[in-house]
Amino acid sequence: MRTLTTIAFDADDTLWHNERFFQDSQRRFAELLSAFADEGMVEAELISAERRNVGFYGFGVKGFTLSMLETATTLAGDDLPPSVIREILDLGKTMLEHPVELLPGVVDALRRLGDDYTLLVVTKGDLFDQERKLVQSGLADHFAHVEIVSDKTPDTYRRVFDRHGHGPQRAMMVGNSLKSDVLPALEAGSWAVHVPHELTWALEHAEEPVGHPRYRKAIALSALPALISEIIDE
Repeated sequence: MRTLTTIAFDADDTLWHNERFFQDSQRRFAELLSAFADEGMVEAELISAERRNVGFYGFGVKGFTLSMLETATTLAGDDLPPSVIREILDLGKTMLEHPVELLPGVVDALRRLGDDYTLLVVTKGDLFDQERKLVQSGLADHFAHVEIVSDKTPDTYRRVFDRHGHGPQRAMMVGNSLKSDVLPALEAGSWAVHVPHELTWALEHAEEPVGHPRYRKAIALSALPALISEIIDE
């Protein structure tokens, strides 16, 4: 019986770029509010709003846009011009229309692993936006199943790997977020591989589980097939 049968991938900043578009919008947002607060204050207030609101709006562009609007009204009050509100809404719409940019090595890694393992996508975010990006990426045919979830918890991974694999013990989660992709997958009993991205959302920072027997780190997805071969041979 094979030790590993199922490999799940995060989507944003694992398969394609994502955080760079949020940070571009955040910089423009700070410019829009420059008459009311400096960039550092705008950033701090926005992160606080996102932290408060993630339980209400979930993850993704729409929740981010609502948090920008809340931050703007907090900092500017009744002096907030309607034109700024319109520009904030336009920032959100632009993000939802942005073309998908694959990360290097993604297609080759999926092709090399697809013959031997059941490949899944397990991602957070807005349903419509994540479905759009998956279609535009051209990667959909590589995956047997796609799970767009409200959050990533140990129970999330247990359910997904029981439903689409042979349980968490014989599954692996691959992603750029230690908080969402690595730690809860390890707690569920799965393997977890951290593939760092150059940019990480403030709410996704966590301590690396160095020394955990089922944790590995890869410099890029292109290194994943060889890393998995090492695990299988252990």
